[in-house]
Amino acid sequence: QVQLVESGGGLVQAGESLRLSCAASGPAFITYTMGWFRQAPGKEREFVGGIGYDGGRTYYAHSVEGRFTISRDNTKKEVYLQMNNLRPEDTAVYYCNVAYCTGHLCSPASFNSWGQGTHVTVSS
Repeated sequence: QVQLVESGGGLVQAGESLRLSCAASGPAFITYTMGWFRQAPGKEREFVGGIGYDGGRTYYAHSVEGRFTISRDNTKKEVYLQMNNLRPEDTAVYYCNVAYCTGHLCSPASFNSWGQGTHVTVSS
């Protein structure tokens, strides 16, 4: 298990930027592919971005490609999501988790628990 704590959310206007952070605990973190997911009100949780265990491969949902950038720092055990040119439809609770990625899609690992998430609200 990897314990996860997300932070960095807030209220911004359309076109602005936010940087989310995910702090992880546990030695296994550096061996795992990690992903960011989000859940908008009334909708199911969806994939946003993923990154390989060494940062060498990244994956993005089509809706955020070119605007969001995922990165990680294994020495700090943290994963980041830089979100630029935010849109009202990006409003959601954002979560990080261990992920399985293939092609352009990542799925959360069922063995790992979710953190509390961080709220992002984008006003028009």
